[in-house]
Amino acid sequence: MIRIATENPTWGHRRVQGELVRLGHPIAASTVWQILHDAGIGPAPRRKGPTWRQFLATQARGIIAADFVHVDTVLVRRLYALVVIEHGTRRAHLAGITANPDGAWTTQAARNFLMDMGGRMAGVKFLIRDRAGQFISSFDAVFTTEGIRILLSPPQAPRGNAICERMIGTLRREVLDRLVIVNEHHLRWVLTEYLRQLQHGPAAPFPRPANPSSSRHLSTQTGQPR
Repeated sequence: MIRIATENPTWGHRRVQGELVRLGHPIAASTVWQILHDAGIGPAPRRKGPTWRQFLATQARGIIAADFVHVDTVLVRRLYALVVIEHGTRRAHLAGITANPDGAWTTQAARNFLMDMGGRMAGVKFLIRDRAGQFISSFDAVFTTEGIRILLSPPQAPRGNAICERMIGTLRREVLDRLVIVNEHHLRWVLTEYLRQLQHGPAAPFPRPANPSSSRHLSTQTGQPR
């Protein structure tokens, strides 16, 4: 065990444990860690780098994150809203709403979002997303062609995209769990108005829209696939 760790200084204790198991020596990872620790062999160098939380904090101004929130209407029709949030400012954007969030729709929503954002994307370096099937390679390509690197959150780990998940949780608690959504048009107006209020001041009771069809641009830089 010590020889393996010494000859492979970039391996952590879990990698050493995996190699031992593969060679027919079942042993717990905690036991490997203790033996290496007692032998004076420290953690692999990569573990001394910044944690995920530290990375997010130092790179916040250059990070955006995307995720879907689903809503069931009064007629039990499920709608999906794509939300994008800027880590540095916590500014949220509605990138689109659909009943069929397939790869083609999501890719077009990404194009529209970047078009609406314009120069605001100049300093963005990373996009965090989960591994949902809607985020296909063409979706990623929309951002990578702009020099934005895609970061995948770990499987079944909401904390990997915690800021976006928190925003979606806020949308549910403060808006979606308190209203009966009639249709896609209604949901778009509700979300854009709520996001607008988040950007410009404390939330207040929703005013009655004089012309709901124009609500697309009430939220700062929202986008709807064309």
